[in-house]
This record gives sequence, C-alpha cells and structure tokens, in this order.
Amino acid sequence: MHPIKDAPSGSPKADPAKASAPKRAAANSVGGSERLQLPSTALYEQVAERLRARIMAHTLTPGSWIDEQTLAAEYGISRTPLREAIKVLAAEGLVTMKLRRGAYVTEVSERDLAEVFHLLSLLECDAVGVVASQATDAQLADLVKLHERLEASVGDADAFFAANERFHTELLDIAGNRWRNQMVADLRQVMKLSRHHSLLKEGRLEASLQEHRDLMVAIQSRHAKRAQELMRQHMAQGQEAAALR
Repeated sequence: MHPIKDAPSGSPKADPAKASAPKRAAANSVGGSERLQLPSTALYEQVAERLRARIMAHTLTPGSWIDEQTLAAEYGISRTPLREAIKVLAAEGLVTMKLRRGAYVTEVSERDLAEVFHLLSLLECDAVGVVASQATDAQLADLVKLHERLEASVGDADAFFAANERFHTELLDIAGNRWRNQMVADLRQVMKLSRHHSLLKEGRLEASLQEHRDLMVAIQSRHAKRAQELMRQHMAQGQEAAALR
C-alpha cells in the first residue's frame, strides 16, 4: 500500500518531495556523469572543422577529390562521421558533391565570384546603412578600435585578412539581423577559397585600407547613404582583385 496513506495517526506523514529527493539526486548524479563524458562537440563537427581548416589552408586544394577511405584511416574513425562532416561542408559551399563520383573541394569560378560578391554587396551595404544611422557611440568606438587594428596590420597580409574579417563581422553584429549574418557567413566561406590571393595582388591591401578609412569617416559622420555607396565600391574593388585572371 502507498506509504503516505498508511502513515499512522499522529506520526509525520511521508513527504513525497523528500521521498523522491534521493532518486532525483541519483538521477542528476548519473546524468551529470554522462554529460561529463560527452565530447564538447559531436565527432562529425570536429571532423568538419579539421577538413574546413585544410581547405582554407589549401592543403586540400580546390578541385581535389576527397578520399573518404584515406581520411577515415588518417583520423581513426569510421566513414559515417566523415560523411556527415562532408555534408556540413557541402552546405557551406566548400565541398561539391558529384553524382557517382564523390565529394570534391569546391572550385570557385568567375561566375561563382561574381554571384557571391553581388549578394555580399547587397547584404553588407544594407548593414552598413543601419550601422551609420543607428549604432550607439560605444558601438562606433568598438569599430574605431577594429579599424586601428586593421591599420596596424598593414604589413602582414594574414593579419590584415583576419582584422578585415573581424571588422566586417562587427558591422553585421551591430546591424543586428541574424538571418543576414548567417547568409554572409556562408557566402564568405566560399569567398575565402580565393580571398587571400586578392589581398596579395600589388597595391590591393593598401587600397582596401584606404576604402576602410573612407568608410569609417562616413559611418562616424552618420551619413548612411554615403556609407552604403562606399561599401558598394569596396565590394566591387574586392571582386575585381579576386577575379581569376
């Protein structure tokens, strides 16, 4: 019979909350132990990150076939998480799936670049207009610091590339549209397949820095339309520098 109903008269009744407390504690202990044993990210996500880094470093070159069997052996995993990782990279545009031929590192064509830059221009011009008209003084101060980091890294193409990306990301974060941010992130993943080369072209790094200077003046002056036009020009110059010719 139920212990609460059977409690004798005058004796304290069993408290169901207290009665279940040891069970809850045990469950939490077990659950906590299980959570501690889990990796911080799923295996396929870790594999995707490794492959993404190799693609960006061009150790997996554009157009190269992704040898699943060799990679699975190298990483000491089955092909299932590897295939899941490849699906993630395919969704990002870094990998292209070819029917009955497997997965290949994406090759960026002239048309790809034109389409990516076109969309980036639309999205980032819209964002910079929002920033110029709505950013707080504190947010503008953060942008100034990021621009100063860009100025300081002009002698190092890799550092300049990283600072430039951080500046553009901050613009998007200030503008505050998570859907736009996700689209830009996906597009920039594809653009990275050739972007380093554009900054190495003679004079492009210095020109890009001057474009950023002009853009900062417009943003700090709260001239939204001017900032949008300058961003449009900045993206157009970036596209021309990244052209595969």
